[in-house]
Amino acid sequence: MKIACALLLFTAVLPFHAQTTSKTASVTKQKDPLAVHQAAIVIDTHADTTQRMLDEGYDLTEPLKGGYVNFESARKGNLGAEFFSIWVDPAAYPNGHEARRTLELIDAVYQQAAKHPQQMRMAFSPEDIMAAHREHKLAALMGIEGGHSIENSLGLLRDYYRLGVRYMTLTWSNSNGWADSSGDIDDPKVPHTKDGLSDFGKDVVYEMNRLGMMVDISHVSDKTFYRTLIISRAPVIASHSSARALCNSPRNMDDNMLRAVGQYGGVVMVNFYSSFLSEDYRKASQAMQPTITQAVADAKAKLQAEGKPMPNELAEEISKSYTAKIPRPPFSVLIDHIDHIAKIAGIDHVGLGSDFDGIPSSPEGMDSAADLPKITQALMARGYSAEDMNKILGGNFLRVFEKVQEVSRQLQSETRPRISEKQPFDKK
Repeated sequence: MKIACALLLFTAVLPFHAQTTSKTASVTKQKDPLAVHQAAIVIDTHADTTQRMLDEGYDLTEPLKGGYVNFESARKGNLGAEFFSIWVDPAAYPNGHEARRTLELIDAVYQQAAKHPQQMRMAFSPEDIMAAHREHKLAALMGIEGGHSIENSLGLLRDYYRLGVRYMTLTWSNSNGWADSSGDIDDPKVPHTKDGLSDFGKDVVYEMNRLGMMVDISHVSDKTFYRTLIISRAPVIASHSSARALCNSPRNMDDNMLRAVGQYGGVVMVNFYSSFLSEDYRKASQAMQPTITQAVADAKAKLQAEGKPMPNELAEEISKSYTAKIPRPPFSVLIDHIDHIAKIAGIDHVGLGSDFDGIPSSPEGMDSAADLPKITQALMARGYSAEDMNKILGGNFLRVFEKVQEVSRQLQSETRPRISEKQPFDKK
């Protein structure tokens, strides 16, 4: 009931943001899917390739080696901008101190740009993405996945922005004390907030708005989602989420949530993970999870007995070895999710957030960034126009990015006391 009331409040208070992106007539009238794709600025808002670069010493000039993203696949797929995920495993830092790992991941992205200036450049704004496109380089951006990386410090949040981070997912699969996660919302042993965001959480959202850092609501609980939409002064993004109506994962967004994102002018970037796209695959994966968990625990115990640490990538390799036994869903399920979100949230509010290199399985035919043109081909076969594709492939995200920066400029001219600080009128 509270969610329904909140949604009614959204529709009553805010006007619908009917936004469009402009392209030249020659592009918007183009009917050849490959030509349309090659002319577009293709933006992917989530890839975990960063961990490979840091932990495995992986270089983007190397063959994929089972991964999804390198320079060659990006060129073949006309991938113009990639948000490299800055994710810190909270299980590896049970007592906090996630900042060092966060900084090392940020440095790993910078190192790739420094080593390959002819193929990649750091980007911090929509203008930087456009400049990289003109230079035929991959624009490298960064998004923090999980608010635990700020260690409850607005100062650290500001530092990450100064280093180039341009979005932060409020939670990962773990609640962090000031925002709740869909990953543990039903766990009674985990403390959760009363309203989805604590007072400090509201301060985090405001500070992100003020800085010009996009607020990412992928991974958060439904209550945190709605509270964030009420609090945020700028449109939000879901950097890598799909449609719950088609696959009943709590990580996905139901139709009311999709409509709310559209109402508030945001954008939902579709995740390519098989478990978020196919209900059949999700159930088969769930059934196999206890076996995977035991296999990871056995491997960890063996390494500990030998006095060796458990590499981050080993657990993923074990998981992939088991999930590979589950038949991958057809490519069409990915297109179904994009199509559904476009119809429910609106054509101006959907994009791509692959989760490349962070997922053990993707649909048939989506084996790397080189396969991105297949999305354009499949959607145009369903009747989507060149103009629609320009929006889905990157235009919608650029619009939101620009709006977030506009709101930032407005807020930086104002002053506001922190909600989490004792106010002068508070006598308690």
